[in-house]
This record gives sequence, C-alpha cells and structure tokens, in this order.
Amino acid sequence: MSSYKIFLLVSSIFISIIPTMLATETTTTKNEEKAYLGGGCFWCMEALFQKLPGVISVKPGYAGGSMKDPTYEKVCQGETGHAEVIEIIYDPQKISYNQLLDLFWRAHDPTTWNQQGADLGPQYRSVIFTISPEQHRLAETSKKDAQEYFNKPIVTEIKPLSHFYPAEKYHQNYYQNNRNAPYCRAVIAPKLKKLHMD
Repeated sequence: MSSYKIFLLVSSIFISIIPTMLATETTTTKNEEKAYLGGGCFWCMEALFQKLPGVISVKPGYAGGSMKDPTYEKVCQGETGHAEVIEIIYDPQKISYNQLLDLFWRAHDPTTWNQQGADLGPQYRSVIFTISPEQHRLAETSKKDAQEYFNKPIVTEIKPLSHFYPAEKYHQNYYQNNRNAPYCRAVIAPKLKKLHMD
C-alpha cells in the first residue's frame, strides 16, 4: 500500500472518530449539581436565585408532601403536605452549595413557622431538601452558622428529598414574565433591591 493511501486511510479513521471524541468531551466536562430549597413563595425564590452567577436554571415546584402529582390549588389548601420549593441546577465550579445556602438564609425569614410575611400555611415553610449525605451535613452546619444572625431560633427543616414535582408552566419564570403584577411589584422587586440583585 502506498504512503498516500495509508495517509488517506488514517485520515478517514481520525475524521470518523472526531464526533465521538467531541460527544465524550461534552458529557464528561458537563458539571452540574442540584439543590432544593423552600423559603416561602417560589416566585420570589426563583427570581432571586436566577440572578446568581453559576446558577444554570431554577425551577419552581413542590416537595415534602404525601400526594402524588400535586397541583397548585391542592398545595395552596395546605392539605398535601408539600412545600413550595425551587430546584436549582448549578455549576459547582462557579458557585458552591454553601454559597447557595448563604443567599437562602438572607432571602427569607427562617425563624417563622409556616409563614413568610403575609403568606401563611405549611406550603410556605422554610425547608432544605438534601440529595446526599454531604449536602445534609453542609446544610446542618450552615444552619448552625446562620443562627448568629437571627434573634429567634431558626425553624428550617432539613430532610432528604423524596420527590420533586415541577410546578405548572405558568409558574415558571414568573417574575420575568409578570413584572407588573401586584405581588411582583410589592414583594419580589423590593427584595431584589434590598439584596442588591435588581
């Protein structure tokens, strides 16, 4: 076989494996982790965490209850046991779990039981759902450290996540899509300003 034919053969083999190499690189370098936090109304929490560098996406939903496939109406009745939470997908190379928790403690009042401001009910409770023993350990440590900034005891629950149910489509990106809604202007916008995130 001539040198030219060998060159063509080697070139064709190399070219044929490039897509595989690229696909492998994409999947192995993709670095994402998840966190699940509940600090009152998920519209507010979503708007805040979307502002953090390193956060890839934020999805409102429900967790911690007994009903399968809960609806917003059922959760609002306070009978399903679910809390309004957000699922945060983030890049741990750009932001850490502890940094997410730092905003979590500043974004709501973790000393009120089943209440955030005018929002009352178990669906508005302060809760951290963990998905690994390491997350659980970090959450417990963060809670103890955060206590020094509050005059009353922190009542935030920390428990393993059993299931997360995404909220209905109209809840997704609520603040972005409804900036002029009364709740957005009266609650979310002032909180973003207070935390210097507007």
